[in-house]
Amino acid sequence: MVEVTIDAGSGFCFGVVNAIESAERELKHTDELYCLGDLVHNSLEMERLQTLGLRTIRHETLRELPGRTVLLRAHGEPPSTYRLAQQYRIKIVDATCPVVLQLQRRIHRCFLETKDSGAQLVIYGKKGHAEVNGLVGQTNGTAIVIEKPEDLDMLDFRRNIFLFSQTTKPLDGFGQIVEAIGLRIAPDVKFSSFDTICRQVANRLPNIREFAARHDWIYFVAGRQSSNGKMLFEECKKANPHTVFITEASGITEPLPSSVRTVGVCGATSTPKWLMEEVAARIREINR
Repeated sequence: MVEVTIDAGSGFCFGVVNAIESAERELKHTDELYCLGDLVHNSLEMERLQTLGLRTIRHETLRELPGRTVLLRAHGEPPSTYRLAQQYRIKIVDATCPVVLQLQRRIHRCFLETKDSGAQLVIYGKKGHAEVNGLVGQTNGTAIVIEKPEDLDMLDFRRNIFLFSQTTKPLDGFGQIVEAIGLRIAPDVKFSSFDTICRQVANRLPNIREFAARHDWIYFVAGRQSSNGKMLFEECKKANPHTVFITEASGITEPLPSSVRTVGVCGATSTPKWLMEEVAARIREINR
């Protein structure tokens, strides 16, 4: 039988754990709780929460829920969401990750201090991502979102630049952006960069590379919609070409090659431990 190990560093990050516990705590007192967007980017965990009474809604639906209770997920929300909730007397259960909340406050403070100076407030992150939308909202929509060095052409390097990062972006990617701006910025212009990446997430990169490299085979478990999952899977694949992406235990249909002796199971920050345990049990069952 193959030896199966679950990566102790994989699974929900603190912010996701806090959001799920907030939802479960609220659902003990009501059978009706709404959440703006998927609480976690994992369909199986969402199905579990839906059986408890959680309902996923879009921002346009808020106006149809006067007096109801709405949970804000770990990604955070822009100020406009809070204003709308107040307007329609909606009770907010705020499960914004503390790391994200702190970043929102820093960006808003920077915006207030620099808005009259012509400075550019830049966010290194994924355009359209829920967290990034919340961060841009702290600047009245004026922040410039940069995904890759090629996007830097949007900036005016003759004006001051203040750079922040989405909390879940890779450290090396942020470093590349900082270096690229530093090479292009005018000599008499101020450039300040703030490393606002969550270390609990960032540290998973080196850890998951090491975990993947010391096993013969890797099953990476995550939801298809998880940005973090896509990034971590690619890192696993680089460290171990025998890495397979699955969303649930039923995705394993055939025994492993006879040469495989050790199998690792890991996942994204949105992958529940119980799901990785199901995958490990399936591996053992099919490779007896």
